[in-house]
This record gives sequence, C-alpha cells and structure tokens, in this order.
Amino acid sequence: MQLIKRLCEAYGPTGREDRIRDIIRSEIKGLVLSLKVDTMGNLIAHVPGKGSKVMVCAHMDEIGLIVTFVDRRGFLRFAPVGGVYANRLVAARVVFENGTIGIVNQETRNTQDQALKFDKLFIDIGASSKKSAEAKVQVGDIAAFQQTALVVGRRLVAKAMDDRLGCYVLIEAIRRIKKKRTGRIGNNLYFVFTVQEEIGLRGAITSTYGIQPDYGLSVDVTMTGDTPECEKMAIQLGEGAAIKVRDRMMITHPIIKNRLVSLARRRRIPYQLEVLEWGTTDAAVMQISRQGVPSGTISVPLRYVHSTSEMADLADVESATRLLTEFLTCTIE
Repeated sequence: MQLIKRLCEAYGPTGREDRIRDIIRSEIKGLVLSLKVDTMGNLIAHVPGKGSKVMVCAHMDEIGLIVTFVDRRGFLRFAPVGGVYANRLVAARVVFENGTIGIVNQETRNTQDQALKFDKLFIDIGASSKKSAEAKVQVGDIAAFQQTALVVGRRLVAKAMDDRLGCYVLIEAIRRIKKKRTGRIGNNLYFVFTVQEEIGLRGAITSTYGIQPDYGLSVDVTMTGDTPECEKMAIQLGEGAAIKVRDRMMITHPIIKNRLVSLARRRRIPYQLEVLEWGTTDAAVMQISRQGVPSGTISVPLRYVHSTSEMADLADVESATRLLTEFLTCTIE
C-alpha cells in the first residue's frame, strides 16, 4: 500500500514524468539486467530469458492542466492535458512542478444550468497581480491534481491511479519473478514504463518500434458498470482483473486473450472480460507496430476514472499482479 500511495501522490503529468520515473527506477534497480531511459523518456527494464520477446508496459503520466494565460489580477487560465472533464474541476486543488498550489474555480457569471466549459474556469494561486503570479507560474507550466491517497474499507481512493496502478503491478511482477527465478525464465521480458499515453499513446509507439517484441501486453485501468444509473458494462470492483476483449481502438489478439483466460482459470485468479466502448491503452499502438504484434491488456477496474478521487479495490490489483506474473513466466506458444 505504501508504494501505491507514493506512486499515486507523485507529481507526473504528461510530458513531466521525471519524478515518477525516479521512484520506479529506485524500486526495480538491482532486480533487472539493465535499465535505460530512451529518447522519449520511457523507462525500459530488461529481464532476459530464452523464449519469446515479450513487452509489457504501463504508462507513468497522469492528466493535467497547462497554463495558457495570466490575467492582470493573477488568475491563471488553462487548457486540459489529456482527458480532463471540466465538470469535475471546480474546487479541485492542483500543484505545479515547483510546488505552487492552486485552486480551480469558475466564473461567477457561469450559472449552474450552463454546461461548464474550460473557458469559464481559472486557477487561483493566491496571487494579487500578474507580476506576483508570474513570479511563481509561467505560461506553459503544467499542474497535476493534489490529492492524498486513502484506504476506505477494501478500496483505495487516490488521484492518478490511471495508470500508477499499472506501474505498481509491473514493479510487483518484477519482484515476484526475481524471487521465484532459479535460471532463465521462459520469455525474454521488456518492462516499459511509458510516457505521454494520455495525449496519444506516444511513448508506447516509439518503444514498441525500438524493442520489436514478439508479443505485447499493457497493464492499465478500465471503467466499471457498478455505480447508480451508470452505463451498462460488465465490470465491477472486487470481481478480479479485467481481461480486455475490445476497446475503442483495438481487438485483443486471440493468442493473448485465450492465454490470459486459460491462466486465470488454471491458477484460480479472479477475472472479468472487458469490452470498453470508450478509451484505449498502449496496447492499441503496440498491436500495429512494424509488421504487427499480437497484443492485449490486463486492466484494473476503476471507478471515477480521470477524476481527483478514483477508486479501486486492492483485491483486483492483486489479481492483476498474479495474472501478469503467470503470463510472463509461462512460455507463450
């Protein structure tokens, strides 16, 4: 839990993943043969094996807000970085890379019966003028949400679990593989912690092209269908890891989907089948790299995705970790 808390609370919006990358690097250093940071900023860890080259990835970046204008009174106008929902921002706390704290609010002339838009929102950093604001924050600076991670019963509530939970699952899988390994494992493994997923899967595009894996797998989050009056979706918190069948940009390759389902059944790992109508993961671009890569996704169910208070079940995180570890250590045929 402490590592998940550190990962989720860390500052790391798209394009500013340095701090979260440093945390991950410190956790897996010494557990892998090699670690490198590529030109895009992806962190790539190699665990050698004699079999197929398998690339598994989780993205480090989180959604954020980028400053576009500072007015004469010191209020900041902004644009979204990634899939930010305007109606979830009022009264949210944000933090900039230098530690400056701000509060998001809306113009008073924007009435409650109007659809909230970004041009009606601003960030208040406590400045009294343009000059005092610009002493702390400049146009182009990026803010992330500021939120403490909490355990509520069996559930974890935090910001940025998309996709720090995926990063945690990869870290824990590396640990478990290291612990159980007696010789070379059945696959040649590349663990990639990617950048800039939230604005177009960019880190996964370049890293897959460079690694040229035989198989690809992403670990990310997915939405649920278990809250009042929500859209119908066969995913619930606490019912296990989700094995993706389809999302907006990809259909999972049968080799990957069938292998994951078979392993989950044989090892008695709780799982669900995921059909996601909106959104996608790094696997979508892994699948179409070079001549094509059979790819799929293990997802952690998550309520309130892309908000300041996302909710996950810790049992689902464990199911995803077990399933990933089994997949990576069994020879893929």
